[in-house]
Amino acid sequence: MRRIDCRILASVVCLAMGSVVSAGVVFAQSDPAVGTWKLNPARSRYSPGPVPKSNLIVIAAVDNGLKVSGQGTDGAGKPTSINYTVTYDGKEKPVTGSPDYDSTTGKRINASTTEQTRKKEGKMVQTQKREVSADGKTMTITTTGKDAHGKTVHNVAVFEKQ
Repeated sequence: MRRIDCRILASVVCLAMGSVVSAGVVFAQSDPAVGTWKLNPARSRYSPGPVPKSNLIVIAAVDNGLKVSGQGTDGAGKPTSINYTVTYDGKEKPVTGSPDYDSTTGKRINASTTEQTRKKEGKMVQTQKREVSADGKTMTITTTGKDAHGKTVHNVAVFEKQ
C-alpha cells in the first residue's frame, strides 16, 4: 500500500511541475509585446537627443520571459544592435550591443507592463518601463538613468506593431 501512495504522490508532483512550467510558457507566449515593432521617430522623445532614425525590435517568447533583438540607426546615422533575454524570475541576464548597460533584470507589473533594471559592470544605471496599449498596436518604452557618458537620460520611444 505504501508503495502505491509513493507512485501516486510522484505522479501528482510531476503533473504539478509540468503545469507550472507550461503556465510560464503560455504566459510568455500571450505577452502582448511578442512580435515585430518599428520605432515611430516622430512620436518619440529622447533626452539627450537626437531620436534614432530607425529601430526595429523583434520580441519572441521564451520560458518565463522574452528574447529581444533590435537593429537600427542612431540619430547620427550609425548602426545599432542589441540582443538579450529578460526573464521575470529576478535573475540578472547579459545584454550585448549596448554601450550603456551590460545586464538587465525584469519585473512583470501586469499583462501589458514590465519594468527592467539595467546595470553596467554591476552598478545600476537605468530603469525601463515597457507598456503595450490595450489594442496591442503601440508599445511605449520609457527609459531613465545615465548613459555611457554619464549624461542623464529620459527617453520615451514609441513603437508600432508590424
